[in-house]
Order: sequence, then C-alpha cells, then structure tokens
Amino acid sequence: MSLRINSLAPDFTAETTQGTIRFHDWIGDGWALLFSHPKDFTPVCTTELGALAAIEARFASLDCKIIGLSVDSVDDHLAWLGDIEETQGHAVEFPLIADSDLAVAKLYDMLPDDAGASATGRTAVDNQTVRSVFLIGPDKRIKAMLQYPMSSGRNFDEVLRLLKSCQLTADYQVATPANWRSGNDVIIVPALSDEEAAKRFPQGWRAPKPYLRFVGQPR
Repeated sequence: MSLRINSLAPDFTAETTQGTIRFHDWIGDGWALLFSHPKDFTPVCTTELGALAAIEARFASLDCKIIGLSVDSVDDHLAWLGDIEETQGHAVEFPLIADSDLAVAKLYDMLPDDAGASATGRTAVDNQTVRSVFLIGPDKRIKAMLQYPMSSGRNFDEVLRLLKSCQLTADYQVATPANWRSGNDVIIVPALSDEEAAKRFPQGWRAPKPYLRFVGQPR
C-alpha cells in the first residue's frame, strides 16, 4: 500500500507500552505524530526518543499527540525506555507501539510485504527503512511525511515547525515560505483571487510579483 500526502492514515490495533490501542480512536479529534524506529537499543534512536520526550509538552500545547513505533516487543520497549531515561535524562511518557510481527511497518509502507512476519533474527540494517515521521490531521489523513537514514538523527524542532505550518495552512488560505517561523509573513495561496483576498485580508499585502503575495500571519 503506497501512502501519499492526504492518504487516509491506515488504522490498526496494536499493543503498546501503555496498553492496547486502536490507532484512529487513540488519535481522537486532534493531531498525531507517528514516528518509527528500526529496532530497540539502537544509538541514534535512543537520542531521538530522549529529545522528543524533552519537548513533548510543546506538541501537546498544539493539540498533537505523540506515538512511537519500533520493530520489537513491548518487553524490549520497556527495557529500552529505562536506558533512554538513564542516558538522555528524560522519561518517555508517550506510548511506543510493539511491532514484532512487522504488521504496522508494512501497513505504513516502510517494509515490503515479503519482509517476513517476525522481528526475531532481524537487525536494524534489515529494518533500516523503518525511519519515518508521519503527521496526521484530525481527519485521520496524512499531512506530511519525512524519511531519514539510520545515520541521521531527526530534528524535532523542524517537525514542530512543520506541524505549526500544517495547522496554520489548514485553517487559513495561506502557505508558508522557505525557512518560515511562527510569526513570520505567509503567502496567500494562488487559488484565492485578489478580490477574495481583499475580503479575507483587509489589511492588505505586498506583492513583488502578481503570484507572490505576502501577508502577515493570520491569528
């Protein structure tokens, strides 16, 4: 199953470090961040889980839940979480999905269907494509996807910036320019005519080109 932006996020039922969940029910009416790992007790992923645990409250303030996935069992996850708190200084309080049968990794197109049905005997290199970030909206559709190699730790400040952009552009007919930060000017989308834009943005805008209309960030 190939996933794209605006694809319906596949639903599933799975065991996690905080009990059994049905994914869509767990998301509820807000946003969700699903991020995956190729195996427990791997060094880069250990730092990533600690870094995200440190800023979880910033995602919560934007009505975004966090959930991780790793290709191992709940028991392995729980042991790994102890290592993470010890070495990174932050306890992971969001759930971590157990995917020892590789079902969720396959469902989210991170492993091929012929990858087998067990994590036993598989190495992180075997699972190296299970290194994705999915931002999912309240409509349960995928709003953004990021994929990383095992050697590059993810920048969760960038994921937070991306979440803010996705939420802003979902609520207003604007887009965010390169290197945008919250509070910076945004771009009026081309689908909005000048007449419609004048009603929506009565304060006006600057347009170095007719198709490039900058306006203050809506609040």
